[in-house]
This record gives sequence, C-alpha cells and structure tokens, in this order.
Amino acid sequence: MPITTAKKTVETLVVHWREQGLPAYAQFDNDTIFQGPHQYPDTFGRVTRLCLQLGVTPVFTPPRETGFRAAIESDNGRWQAKVWRRFEHDSLRTLRRHSDRNVDAARKRSAARRDAAPRRQTFPTDWKLDLQKPLRGKVIFLRRTNDLGVASLLGQTYTVDPAWPNRLIRAEVDLTRGEINFYRLRRRDPKQQPLIRTIPYATPKKRFHE
Repeated sequence: MPITTAKKTVETLVVHWREQGLPAYAQFDNDTIFQGPHQYPDTFGRVTRLCLQLGVTPVFTPPRETGFRAAIESDNGRWQAKVWRRFEHDSLRTLRRHSDRNVDAARKRSAARRDAAPRRQTFPTDWKLDLQKPLRGKVIFLRRTNDLGVASLLGQTYTVDPAWPNRLIRAEVDLTRGEINFYRLRRRDPKQQPLIRTIPYATPKKRFHE
C-alpha cells in the first residue's frame, strides 16, 4: 500500500486473523495507527476497538524501549534481507510471490513454538466491526515510571508507587469494570507481577469519529 493507515491496518489484521485464527493478545507499539490520536486523552483507535470486539487483548509496548519490539524488528530485518534485497522485483505480483514463500518458510521454522502456544479461536462468521459499540474488555499498557513513581498512559498521568521509581509496570485498563490495575513488572522474573494499586477509571462513552 502507498501509505499505512489505521483503516488499512484493520483490514489487514482481519484478513490475517481469518486465516490464522484469533490470538489471545496482540502487541503493538504506540504509533497513532495502532493506539489512536495522542492529542486527546482516553482515546481508543480503530485497531484497539477491533481487538476488543474480537476478544483479543491489545498490549502496547513502553515508548522508546526497543527491547520489547525486538522480535518484530528482527522479523522485519530478515524479510528485508531475504526478500527485498535478495531479489529483483519486476512487479508487485513477483514481490508478493517471494514474500509469501518467505513467510511460509518462517512459519515452518516456528511450527513447534506455534503448536505449543494456546489454541487460537476461530474468527467469527458474519462479523462486522462496529466503531460505535461500547468499549468492553481489557487494554494493557507496559510503561516505565518516572523519578516519582508516576506513569503516563492514555494522555494522562497516574501516581503508581513512589517506592517504584524508574521501573517497569503493567497497567491493565479494565473497560468493563471501569478501573486500572497497576502491576510491578520484572524482566528477570516476568511471572511475578504483584498488584501495586487499583484506581477507578471512567470508561469513555464518547462517539468515535470515523
């Protein structure tokens, strides 16, 4: 596509998930294409609403921390090396043929890991995205607190824990219950994520501008 937009990204995700099944969660960076406009607080964009309506939990990586996107960046790098720079592409059809072959090979290499992962749900039939549907489900933001233990997400700041400065946290925005749960996040022991604080959250009910 000549330009990547939120609308095109939604269309692409729908095609992919119809073929591969629905994952339990999907990881994104904080680009407005995925998260929605940053100039307005408490904004949930098309991609987030798509995930919520399909039961997929969107997870947003910490800003400016590349480690969380390493797997994606590594895959992009391999595609650049093995497809884009390796062959001469005289047409889009030729490029897609080379790319599809590379993707098939990558899926075969990761077959064992994919088989060990939780079973994906079948994409619902006769499904249609409703951008005006009330927000329900959970959205997760991985963030790093500042010197005062304050974290920023959804255009707002929240005091998490002054005793947890400059540390990673997981903010779980529960749109169904109307609350945000903050958990400590340790890379060395990722399974241990104790709850720090729970605060009320007013789930947005404003109309989505399509």
